[in-house]
Amino acid sequence: MKGNPFAFRSGAGERGTGLVCITKSGFWSSFSSQSLLAYNSSFSAGVNYENRFVIPELGTCTAGVIFPAGKSSVGVIYSNFGYPEFRRNMGGISCGMPLGKNVSAGVQVDYFSEIVPGEYDKIRILTFEAGAAFNLSEKVTAVIHLFNPIPNSIRKSLLPSTITAGAGIDLSKTLFAGAEAEMSTDENIIIRSGFEYEAAKKFWIRGGFSTRNSSFSFGIGYLIKSMKIDLSLSTHERLGVTSSVSLVFKIK
Repeated sequence: MKGNPFAFRSGAGERGTGLVCITKSGFWSSFSSQSLLAYNSSFSAGVNYENRFVIPELGTCTAGVIFPAGKSSVGVIYSNFGYPEFRRNMGGISCGMPLGKNVSAGVQVDYFSEIVPGEYDKIRILTFEAGAAFNLSEKVTAVIHLFNPIPNSIRKSLLPSTITAGAGIDLSKTLFAGAEAEMSTDENIIIRSGFEYEAAKKFWIRGGFSTRNSSFSFGIGYLIKSMKIDLSLSTHERLGVTSSVSLVFKIK
């Protein structure tokens, strides 16, 4: 189960829950499910570094900014993966807004560039992703998200498409649980499940599982005034451990 490498997700907090992030509002999850941007009401900025399998050449650096804009919120994200001989850059501009009391929607324009060794040309791809969130009750949220919903028959370069659907529930004021299913072009379905528990004031414990590579995840988070620090570890059935660290700053 390889999944879609272009369907970008980031954030140590999200990684700690097994990347169950399209239903729970948060800084990094807003770039995975742009409809969640509708619930952002303050200026935020964040950085994330992911170290895959303790191999520096597979590291990913990501930075993002979210700011309110009237009734909506706007986000900007940039990510760099790889090393000089093989590098993938991603940039995106997103917007999310409420459509009613219990419905919100969002869209993001993505630009990818990829450099590969040998005689291949540099790859440049422009696409978009969009989604909608539905508050089924005060505690339950359901989300559907589409990445690259453009038929390859009208594109010059092949890019996988992905559809993700999920639901999350606040089991209590301190415990969240969620699950989602993802299907990409020519790939098997991927199932994710995870939880986040506020074990103490401003301190969170997270865990999750993904059928992609039979991956287990664990993470913690702590809020220090206006700065949130998240750390996570996730396993791979053959390649080892991926670690991630995030810093998010919020200005009310």
